[in-house]
Amino acid sequence: MDTPVQLIVGLGNPGQQYEQTRHNAGADFVSALSEYCGITLKLESKFFGATGRAVLNGQNIRLLLPDTYMNRSGKSIAAMAGFYQIPPEAILVAHDELDLSPGTVRLKIGGGHGGHNGLKDTIKALGNSRDFARLRIGIGHPGHASEVVNFVLRKAPQSEQQLITQSIDDAIRAMPLVATGQWNSAMKELHSQ
Repeated sequence: MDTPVQLIVGLGNPGQQYEQTRHNAGADFVSALSEYCGITLKLESKFFGATGRAVLNGQNIRLLLPDTYMNRSGKSIAAMAGFYQIPPEAILVAHDELDLSPGTVRLKIGGGHGGHNGLKDTIKALGNSRDFARLRIGIGHPGHASEVVNFVLRKAPQSEQQLITQSIDDAIRAMPLVATGQWNSAMKELHSQ
């Protein structure tokens, strides 16, 4: 895949009670990326979220933080993708990943939703397309499926949060490559961390 990314979305839940919870790792990534790019995200009601335009490696890229709650993320993504005519393969969705340990971050092109409600809704809202890329930010797993909801909606202990923050920093360093469609180079850089 060599499609330059045009839209980077960070999945999470809006509201103070969800700030810096594990489930908001994707939103935390986009917030950190907007800081890195020196832009402020502004609420845009027609996109159901906060958005801004960044320039990465000479490419114009839209950043989006849906404020629709996780399980309705697709509404926001589809609104923006439709308005700017951005195809699914030019979208990168950053999200928390139970199957990776804190400190691990991976890029993935396409695939299923793995039970993640934000991805599930995004696939549906994009006309059942699974062609968008994902930035999977490891948060670890509580060990049992029945504990997942409480686990993702809580803040990680400081030691784990430091690892998650470090992985977000690592991912930001790979974004200039993603911006120009150099996915293999970006993966090589990230996956060797």
